[in-house]
Amino acid sequence: MSFSGGRILVDRVAVLLDGEFVKKVLGQRLGIFPDPAAIMNEVTRILSDPSLSGHTLYRTFYYTADPLNGTARHPLSGQTIVFGSTASFARNTQLIDRVENQPDVAVRRGTLAQQGWQLGRAAVRAMLAGKSSVVASDIVPKIRQKGVDMRIGLDIASLALKRLVSTIVLVTGDSDFVPAMKLARREGLRVLLDPLGQSQVRPELKVHADRVI
Repeated sequence: MSFSGGRILVDRVAVLLDGEFVKKVLGQRLGIFPDPAAIMNEVTRILSDPSLSGHTLYRTFYYTADPLNGTARHPLSGQTIVFGSTASFARNTQLIDRVENQPDVAVRRGTLAQQGWQLGRAAVRAMLAGKSSVVASDIVPKIRQKGVDMRIGLDIASLALKRLVSTIVLVTGDSDFVPAMKLARREGLRVLLDPLGQSQVRPELKVHADRVI
């Protein structure tokens, strides 16, 4: 058990998954878009870590944004793109719905917003290799995620201040969460970082985590 402010806390752990980070890393590792089983396998791996021996799971939090909906006119082709009818929309909607129905999982949703257009990654690589012309398929929507980081930070603060858990495992590569990590540690919680095996971890994340798993 853990002691804090005269209160005895059962050793409970909350696992916080930065959804976009998880999808990106697992997608690169697996070579396909990850399914809920792949994501939950990572949670099982985390909970089996020796540093969490004797802990019980409070809840897994999965942070993501609802897929982009609405329409936009492509700047080169003039074609109207209906985001809600794309394969990406269907794939991500299904993933969120299925993750949300896993036991002891809460999904926290931000939003996506289109902010203009940009060259896609494949087009950038082609131009670096010498391609000189741009076709309509090279131009893709510039999409930004909103509200997700805020929700992660608020949940870390709530878990710490309400003494709901003794340990937080944060699965991310984003150093924006350092202030929330520092708060949790000041409140007596252990903060573990899981970068999903990525070798390049920002030093400030390591410094403000009690352990990297």
